[in-house]
Amino acid sequence: MLDSCKLKAACNLPFVYNKKINTAGTSNADVPLADPGMYQLDITLRRGQSLAARDRGGTSDPYVKFKIGGKEVFRSKTIHKTLNPVWEEKACILVDHLREPLYIKVFDYDFGLQDDFMGSAFLDLTQLELNRPTDVTLTLKDPHYPDHDLGIILLSVVLTPKEGESRDVTMLMRKSWKRSSKFQTQSVRLSDLHRKSHLWRGIVSITLIEGRDLKAMDSNGLSDPYVKFRLGHQKYKSKIMPKTLNPQWREQFDFHLYEERGGIIDITAWDKDAGKRDDFIGRCQVDLSALSREQTHKLELQLEEGEGHLVLLVTLTASATVSISDLSVNSLEDQKEREEILKRYSPLRIFHNLKDVGFLQVKVIRAEGLMAADVTGKSDPFCVVELNNDRLLTHTVYKNLNPEWNKVFTFNIKDIHSVLEVTVYDEDRDRSADFLGKVAIPLLSIQNGEQKAYVLKNKQLTGPTKGVIYLEIDVIFNAVKASLRTLIPKEQKYIEEENRLSKQLLLRNFIRMKRCVMVLVNAAYYVNSCFDWDSPPRSLAAFVVMEDMLEDEEEEDDKDDKDSEKKGFINKIYAIQEVCVSVQNILDEVASFGERIKNTFNWTVPFLSWLAIVALCVFTVILYFIPLRYIVLVWGINKFTKKLRSPYAIDNNELLDFLSRVPSDVQVVQYQELKPDPSHSPYKRKKNNLG
Repeated sequence: MLDSCKLKAACNLPFVYNKKINTAGTSNADVPLADPGMYQLDITLRRGQSLAARDRGGTSDPYVKFKIGGKEVFRSKTIHKTLNPVWEEKACILVDHLREPLYIKVFDYDFGLQDDFMGSAFLDLTQLELNRPTDVTLTLKDPHYPDHDLGIILLSVVLTPKEGESRDVTMLMRKSWKRSSKFQTQSVRLSDLHRKSHLWRGIVSITLIEGRDLKAMDSNGLSDPYVKFRLGHQKYKSKIMPKTLNPQWREQFDFHLYEERGGIIDITAWDKDAGKRDDFIGRCQVDLSALSREQTHKLELQLEEGEGHLVLLVTLTASATVSISDLSVNSLEDQKEREEILKRYSPLRIFHNLKDVGFLQVKVIRAEGLMAADVTGKSDPFCVVELNNDRLLTHTVYKNLNPEWNKVFTFNIKDIHSVLEVTVYDEDRDRSADFLGKVAIPLLSIQNGEQKAYVLKNKQLTGPTKGVIYLEIDVIFNAVKASLRTLIPKEQKYIEEENRLSKQLLLRNFIRMKRCVMVLVNAAYYVNSCFDWDSPPRSLAAFVVMEDMLEDEEEEDDKDDKDSEKKGFINKIYAIQEVCVSVQNILDEVASFGERIKNTFNWTVPFLSWLAIVALCVFTVILYFIPLRYIVLVWGINKFTKKLRSPYAIDNNELLDFLSRVPSDVQVVQYQELKPDPSHSPYKRKKNNLG
């Protein structure tokens, strides 16, 4: 195993080879083809000239893919609205052997649509001289239209043989690339490791407020609009607003900012069309480099290639929120660091940055007895550590069922009711990573400084799978900030699996719903007993209350006229499936609501139960000294003037936000810690680093 210095270098810098090499030019014809992992190809993607136009405006949004042996090894950034892009982007590619040429493909980026092909070219690596920079001009061609002129791409390349100690670091970097390529929608590419270093450079907080005068896409002169956002590989999709050209979303979400200079957010508006392909309404962009930090910007963006505007609030926060390091380089071991963190979340700093609730440190130590995912009876395990939208990865330990990672992850806590998820995967070079096991740990259930063996569970977290993982977790938080944050909406994950129809899940939700209904039925029986005078005092009290509160109400049933349309058999199947999924989700929401109320009173989460008791006591004291009509008056004034004071505030209900933190019965089972096998007896030790 490499020492920590080599590991840190490989994780943070792609250009770490400082060993002096004879720079005399050597032709590859005189050098035998090396063993796998023995060559490093440094590429500088300079620029393109006279590229093909693929957009309506006579321009393109070009980016470049590099492939070796059919596998993508690097993808450049996108340069928008130009046929002469300038990238000046560097990449370090590890080459197994020189027989496979470097395949370069250029595409025009279309958000939400299939990217357009703009041409390709090959670079024969056997023709390069070792250790000598070479400028290369490649003519782009389309195999289907060889006579078309698609422009040129200019590169600078250096081919370097690697051996000895450098080879170890090379192999480690190659492992990092394999792993990240499978999670490129949430993690990092090899070419970006030097600037990302597993650190967010900041947070982009976006509030989608509304749309104005959007283009009508339906026959009734309206649309069912929703909006897609993309920043690099991060994506977010808003909810669908039915039958309107002036939708009011009021949705807030966050993107991680990796680039020091910012980036470009691609935004597209769509009309939801059931059973057909969604219609394109328009697009726009936000250039983050033009926005100042630590300030909220209200943006009214004109939709190009369409009609209407989108109104956004965008805030850039320039602080890093998560980090990763080796176990041997633990920042919390330092006494001064510990004191600063404790001071940062002390009760005296209640009103200092209310969003910064606490600090989390996770030590991923090792795992034992993992499932064998390869035909050799081994696995290539690595860990993914997630807290809400923060996602970090360990390195891969190859051909091992008892891996040791010894990694330290740190997170800033924005909600103490968040759940830490640690997932173990098997890296597979030719396919997506295989799932080996997972644990979900609520932050409030963590015992600080204790190394514990957690039994890995299946994907649904309903039962055990093979293996245990050893973690040591520390949580520091401000209780008052945590309580205040409980009364605002939860942070929504922008990368989640889509709900699918499941017979077992539908049946489970039905049973849960039945239990909740039975509680209401029993309550109805209790009320009915009052009319039967089973208990005269109770019936008399109910009669008095009814006389005071009885009011006649009339309800009007509004029926929506629906257009009857003939649908094909396939469209009907899709419609039925969509309805079943909706019913499944509604049953889950209703059952979860009832279970959350029950779990508030049965002390499933003591912190929340105590918080409810304190809130009720405070309200009782206030009600004793202040008449109810004044309290209602103040509450009404606050509600009616909220939009005047803060027009773009997201509507919320404090009681519902509180209940959203209480786990349902399903979540209680998912978060329940399983007892490890007696053969697994990890030593437990208390750390003094957090007190």
